[in-house]
Order: sequence, then structure tokens, then C-alpha cells
Amino acid sequence: MNDRDWIMLKTISEERNITRTAERLYISQPAITYRLRMLEEEFRTKIVVRTPGGVALTAQGEYLLGYANEMLLRLTQTKERLASFEGKVKGPLRVGSSAIFANYELPQLLRGFLEIYPEVEIFLKTGRSLQVNRMLEREEVSVAIIRGEYDGNEEKRLILEDPVCLVSKKPMEIQELPDRPRIVYGTDTSLQEMVDAWWRKTFARPFLERMAVDNMDTCRRMVLQDLGYAILPSIGLSEFDALHTQPLSWRNGDPLVRRTWICSGSYAGKLPAVHAFVEYVTEEFSRRRALREFASTAPKQ
Repeated sequence: MNDRDWIMLKTISEERNITRTAERLYISQPAITYRLRMLEEEFRTKIVVRTPGGVALTAQGEYLLGYANEMLLRLTQTKERLASFEGKVKGPLRVGSSAIFANYELPQLLRGFLEIYPEVEIFLKTGRSLQVNRMLEREEVSVAIIRGEYDGNEEKRLILEDPVCLVSKKPMEIQELPDRPRIVYGTDTSLQEMVDAWWRKTFARPFLERMAVDNMDTCRRMVLQDLGYAILPSIGLSEFDALHTQPLSWRNGDPLVRRTWICSGSYAGKLPAVHAFVEYVTEEFSRRRALREFASTAPKQ
């Protein structure tokens, strides 16, 4: 069993279809079938079974899949370590990112980083911040960009604080909210808990939920059509949208903010590619903050 077999098993588990697996791996279907038969003979057990929709891994196949995933991770980590011996910023860089951050901020960051370090190979996984934090804990990624507060990260830097805002098509007063329809969206538990805590401290009755959508972009589009208001972090708001935004505050005047962190494990921070990426992202957001502060204090013409 070799690395090609590990990749094949991983792809079969994702596609659950031999034809689609062959297409993804750019090899023939008979070659996949032949290699599966060789593995079953090698381990003297059944790895896959036919189903009405394609194929499924047996219990033995699932066990081998776990081994395959572990070995693929170890192979990538080995490549990272070998590249670090040269002291050059090169080789694989496994990045995990909050899906919201990946949508609005990460593409331009990756492009800028690769322009400076073209020998780095980016491997990216996205998801909700809780999922990304778990990826980091399991060492599936070597650096993670996480929104919200999570314990256990050995090395982390704060890179962004964006205000949480009341977003509506027309100006609204805060005291009007309990009587107006609200559009909610699926988000991380940490943000949801913060918004719920703010609501309980501000109002004595629940909000009027009229729509529940699965992501922030859909929520924003519904608000654009004046179908209700929403409470959103500013990262998802475009300056070109015709929306009214009002940053929210706690009763003591402190703003509601959504914090974004860049994190790495203690071992990963010693890898040149990880160190370079963390420094690049940190410096880029420091530069942006400095530009905003300068623009806010500069005299208006």
C-alpha cells in the first residue's frame, strides 16, 4: 500500500462512486478496480461493496481509510520538515480558514503572499471557525485563521476586530428592533452566543424571526430587498451596498466586535513557510489599520 492507494481510498470515501473517483484522479476505471482488488488480496479482506448509488467502504475499508488519512498527513508534515532544513520559504503550507474570512479577505492575502514566496504550495481547507480550530488541534492544518474566542491555541495573534452591526435597508432605531422582522443566518456558536447575550441585556422580549437562511451573503441580499433587518459583522458588508449600518454596543458603551486570530501549533511556527505566512498576514493587517487611522485623522479637503 502506497501514497497513491491512500489518495484513492480517500477519494472513494468522498465520491462513493468508482467512475467519479477515476475522473478526479485522471486514471481509468479499470485501473481503480484492479488496484482495489490487489489491496483486498493483500489484506485478505473486503474493502468496498457495491450499493445502488455506487460503492461504500466496509468496516475494514473505513479502518484502512483512517490509516490512509494519517499517512497522508504524516507525508505532508515530512515534506514540511524537509523543506525547513534548507531554511528557505518553500514547500507545502496547510492553511485552515473561517469560511467568512476565506470569502472576503483570504484570496488577496494568498495572492500577495505567493507573489513574494512563489515556491510555497498552498493547501487550503475552509469551514466554520469551530471546525477549523479542530483541524489545528488535530494537526490537519499548520496555520489557522479563526473568528471568535477559542481556548487551546498555543500561538495566536489578533489580526482583525470588526464591529457587529445592525443592518437594514432604511435607518432604524435600536428600540424598534423587537417589533421589526429579523433575518437570521447560520453562523458560529461563539458569534451567535454573543449576539443572543447582547439581545437579552438590551430587550425584555424575544426578536421576531421571519427568515432563517444558511449563510451571511444570502442574509445580506434579503436585507437589500427590505425584507427585514439583520445583525452582521462588518466583514460581510460591502461599501457599495445600499444598506444602513449601525455598530452595536453593550450597555456600558463597549462595542460588539468579532475578533479574528491567526494561530499555529508550537512546532508549526518553527517552519519557515508558516512563520513567513503568519508574519505576512499580521503585517498586512497592521498596515491596513495604520492607513485607516491616517485617513480618519487627516484633515478633510
